[in-house]
Amino acid sequence: MFGFKQKTLTMPSPNEALAGRAAEMPTASHHFVSGRALKGPWPEGLQQAMFGLGCFWGAERKFWQTPGVFVTAVGYAAGYTPNPTYEEVCSGATGHNEVVLVVYDPAIISYEGLLKVFFESHDPTQGMRQGGDMGTQYRSGVYSFDHGQQMAALAARAAYGEALATSGFPPITTEVQGVGAFYYAEDYHQQYLAKNPQGYCGIGGTGVTCPIGVGVAA
Repeated sequence: MFGFKQKTLTMPSPNEALAGRAAEMPTASHHFVSGRALKGPWPEGLQQAMFGLGCFWGAERKFWQTPGVFVTAVGYAAGYTPNPTYEEVCSGATGHNEVVLVVYDPAIISYEGLLKVFFESHDPTQGMRQGGDMGTQYRSGVYSFDHGQQMAALAARAAYGEALATSGFPPITTEVQGVGAFYYAEDYHQQYLAKNPQGYCGIGGTGVTCPIGVGVAA
């Protein structure tokens, strides 16, 4: 992203994290591409998923272009600081990951289908980085909304880890945990690559197919 500067690769402890603030950061009300509400309400029957796979500009585009996805939004999760700013997250002192909230129609695409998009769209073996982007906010992560998602994500991680190892990659580093607190990112980050078509996108896959959806059940 901005500056491509190397950040700390070590997660802060809760006691070390920045204090943050009580007020929510202002953000966009509607999706720049589809015009749909970023915070709902959404039609009945839709479900939510959340993923971190490097710079959230390119990651979000991967999902809003996926059939069956109703709306996407970018934000911060899996950290400690309440209502962080982008600059605070980039400092490495909040513990947050850059994530994409995905609202999807399970009648069109399954959660396992989203996991396949997630794993094949980045390199989940790089730890606290993704390509040239260095820092804890670029780590690979799946953040589950319920037990079923948690189990599916763990199964997919195991299956893809085996496929990657067979292709000579190091161990997979994707974290899998509950969603916890999610904070919407600032307005200008939402659908950034639709607003800035020539903007930076630092994510890229390994070229290894994730076996979910091709005979391996999650």
